[in-house]
Amino acid sequence: MRILIVGSRNSGKLSPFVTEQMDAIRRAGCEVDSFGIMGTGMWGYLKNLPALKRKIKDFNPDIVHAHYGLSGLLSVLQRKVPTIITFHGSDIHWSGKIIRVLSRIAMKCAVHCIFVSEQLHQLSGYRGKNYSIIPCGINMDFFVPLDKQQCRKELGWTENGKYVVFAGAFTNLRKNYALAKEAIELLPGVNLIEMKGWSREQVVKVMNAGDCLLMTSFREGSPMVVKEAMSCNRPVVSVDVADVANLIGDTHGCYIAAMNKEDVSAKILKAFEHQGPTTGRDRMAKLGTSNDNVAKELISIYSKIISMKKELS
Repeated sequence: MRILIVGSRNSGKLSPFVTEQMDAIRRAGCEVDSFGIMGTGMWGYLKNLPALKRKIKDFNPDIVHAHYGLSGLLSVLQRKVPTIITFHGSDIHWSGKIIRVLSRIAMKCAVHCIFVSEQLHQLSGYRGKNYSIIPCGINMDFFVPLDKQQCRKELGWTENGKYVVFAGAFTNLRKNYALAKEAIELLPGVNLIEMKGWSREQVVKVMNAGDCLLMTSFREGSPMVVKEAMSCNRPVVSVDVADVANLIGDTHGCYIAAMNKEDVSAKILKAFEHQGPTTGRDRMAKLGTSNDNVAKELISIYSKIISMKKELS
């Protein structure tokens, strides 16, 4: 089985969660290659169509699996190979109107749509039956519990300081930094750490060094950062966004807060009071959120589509 993964490479490489998913699919026995899109906006993406067609001719995949709506729209314009599209969130509920419209066109042209949460599927308005709910998986061999004080020492943080890790960049409007800042201001001496500019290896240390992860977003798909923090057995405080409440479940040390500064700060204090590791890693294992489990689900979909194509040919 040959799978071509299509996604944006504007940052110089595919997103880490896409490459990690590729690796898991490859480990499961598939031959996998990728096509990185360079360019922004609809026309920037469409300029990649000739190169994509050449890649498909050379690699001869059984399935094209695109990530995000615009990548999906580009991929369905080639009619040679069935296209699956994974929608992650920004392509549906916080991009401009034109991106949402184009994403919905792509949904109707894809042979199968994947949404990373049921909430995102509902928001998309998609009424077809050819879809699945499959959150992106995490590398549970990479995001592991580490010694908190050793991580602080390596990051240059104080041993007894209070550190809250904010789940994103302060400048990302959908992350709602304003609410996080207001909540932290009610907690004197607490440091709010921006999740920006860290290497992948440093992110694991930041997760383990913090007293809790904080998410105050207006909208999310199925936030990877929450799953990664839980895989490290770290406390999480989040507003009720996307599928976070389901991810947390009854995990000790993880809390859902109302969308106001008083309750967010109160839940942060509860996270501070939690002693020892959380049970987040067990929760992630129970939900099957590892990349290897996700790869099995994807391969099952690939196989069905390939079989249907053979029956029709």
